[in-house]
Amino acid sequence: MISPTKQNGEVSLEPNTQVQSVPPSIGFQPDMTGADMLGVIFHVCDSMGVSDVQIRSELPVYVETHNGMECLSHLGVLGGEAVYDIYVELLRNRNFASHGFGHDESAEGRSNRKIEEAVGSFQERMVDDFSCNGIFVDATGKTTGRLRIQVHLSASGLGITCRILNDSIPDLGVLGIDPDTSEMLKLAVQRRAGLCLVTGPTGSGKSTTLAAIIDWLRRNHPKHIVTIEDPVEYQYSSDIDDPNNPGQKCMAPSIVTQQEVGRDVASYRQGLKDVLRKAPHVILLGEIRDREAMETCMEAAQTGHLVLSTLHTTGAVKTMGRILEMYPRENHPAVLNRLSETLIFIHSQGLLSGHEGRVLTYEFLQNNEDSVSSAIGGYDKGSRALEDAIKRSGNIAWDAKLTSLYEEGKISQEIFENTRMHREDTEYV
Repeated sequence: MISPTKQNGEVSLEPNTQVQSVPPSIGFQPDMTGADMLGVIFHVCDSMGVSDVQIRSELPVYVETHNGMECLSHLGVLGGEAVYDIYVELLRNRNFASHGFGHDESAEGRSNRKIEEAVGSFQERMVDDFSCNGIFVDATGKTTGRLRIQVHLSASGLGITCRILNDSIPDLGVLGIDPDTSEMLKLAVQRRAGLCLVTGPTGSGKSTTLAAIIDWLRRNHPKHIVTIEDPVEYQYSSDIDDPNNPGQKCMAPSIVTQQEVGRDVASYRQGLKDVLRKAPHVILLGEIRDREAMETCMEAAQTGHLVLSTLHTTGAVKTMGRILEMYPRENHPAVLNRLSETLIFIHSQGLLSGHEGRVLTYEFLQNNEDSVSSAIGGYDKGSRALEDAIKRSGNIAWDAKLTSLYEEGKISQEIFENTRMHREDTEYV
């Protein structure tokens, strides 16, 4: 087996003969395959109930727990070759699930070809982001949920970050979103057209919230929903529990067309370009990355489509600022005018360390009154009007939600103080 090494800033594939040091009776063993090592790692993850895993060459595996990072030193240290074997196995799990359209070859042959292509691309880009099927946890056949993977290089060599996704899409009601807010989200996505934004930093649960919204919509309304994702995280089945025949399935009212960049579309840009030609009612773009994506979202919203997407921002005010950063100053008034007409809501969220596990906090702004539309349209003149609008009935300010979590005993005073958005504001103290 060969493994990537980094020399003079370039990646090369060379034999790695280094033998890793492992405990004699448990954990990693020198003759384990990539699948075996993944089985060991995810068996421990399953027993601990964790979802984020950090694998690095020449280091033990780390997992993220309620108390922060925890080192699984008892499993042993993975050498560079072992981490490469794990990378290949993850690629194999990804590529056996691909449809292989346009290639007259066996599934195994297609998988091997795609693995070679992925490794070649990694040598050029030095990073690889993808999702793959779950990994076997134990001999009973139990598997993890789907995985979101990033493979990269660092000082120690090859590294892999894994996030275990939940195969079952949670209901909106169990995410930590208040019932009133959940109902407003459901009402919002029944609109014929407009722009809905779910924002927050990496790891704040944006994808899960969006999946819960889309899953509710597909179960309850006859829509054509098109998603463009990089990569696909949650998969929507074509059926639902039959409401008239308990224990049986029936086709869902909606059809969901899920497209993954690199598998179904050549690039994110190509997916954006082609999405309107599929006659969708609802469009989900995994992330607004640049001005082109923002333009696509607003154009689609203005031409009769409901659009959902994400931004890496915290709070409605910062979201507006981030959007304007994509445009030249002279375009700001026109952009804000379009947003005042098309924006339906901004739901901005974060996950905090609580006394009994992670806790969801959020800010919710719905554009349902003239005063809110006016505040959005005039944002370039100052953010005060928008900040005031967030505090009105029906909306939820970030600090107000934090205060309620603190008063309910779900978070500590330290977390409350460190996470407040307006520390100088005494209204929520």
